[in-house]
Amino acid sequence: MNDDFEKEIENRRESVEAVLKSYLPEKGGYASAVIDAMNYSVNAGGKRLRPMLMLETYRLFGGSGRVVEPFMAAIELIHTYSFVHDDLPAMDNDEYRRGKKTTWAAYGEAEAVLAGDALLNYAFETALKAFACEGADEKRIVKALSLLAGKAGIYGMIGGQAADIDAERSGRQAEPEQLLYIHEHKTAALIQAAMGAGALLAGASDKELAVIEKAAGEIGVAFQIQDDILDVTGTFEELGKPIGSDERNSKATYVTLKGLDEATREQKELSNHAIGLLESLSADGYQNEFLTKLIKSLITRLK
Repeated sequence: MNDDFEKEIENRRESVEAVLKSYLPEKGGYASAVIDAMNYSVNAGGKRLRPMLMLETYRLFGGSGRVVEPFMAAIELIHTYSFVHDDLPAMDNDEYRRGKKTTWAAYGEAEAVLAGDALLNYAFETALKAFACEGADEKRIVKALSLLAGKAGIYGMIGGQAADIDAERSGRQAEPEQLLYIHEHKTAALIQAAMGAGALLAGASDKELAVIEKAAGEIGVAFQIQDDILDVTGTFEELGKPIGSDERNSKATYVTLKGLDEATREQKELSNHAIGLLESLSADGYQNEFLTKLIKSLITRLK
């Protein structure tokens, strides 16, 4: 990435950060401990990729106004809850994320479980605030809510996490088809939710939504493959967490199943095909240069 694009990403990340923080709950009362753990988890940092993808897809289809903002906050709250639970000793048993103590390591396991539960519930409380936004289209909001709920649930992210756990507990190495299912659901589903909700809120047609969901699914799988690659090639300083955790946990990844070279090839192939799908929308007058550059940057990211 060139310096100008990196600055643009940072500027937009800061804008997303401001939206997110405007929706965080205020600490106080008898529930202050869990609210503190929630806010600690959200404020631990991150790329804010999902709300950024949502906003840029909203803009791709001509969306304007603030109705997308509650959904931007909601998608990041759901993503945050997922890794709060994912880091628990019963799951991946990770003590560090983004260079900071994970929520359970900082607050204890019980508080981390509650914080994750609270973040998921609060995400939908937040998304529902879109109905109060000026110019809100109720039908679009309902469709976006339905997509968000489905992609976060048992037929989406949670289903992928469940399949991941089952694969680990079986004692057998996951088959490539099983691993693809896990990546499509555990990681890609929430990226589909982000981009799909952005498209729906802007008024995209069913045909256009299908293109976005296909592209987002490929982006999500490619993103997870890159995570698999970085777990082998990255450093603690770059990633903010210990490397080699997949190998220590005997977890099947694209790298362990197919080798580093093949994993890298498939990651680039998926990313490039997804970009082609997005660029195909230009025939109907839909273009967002920043969105395309952002997705391209995922191919070569180092953290």
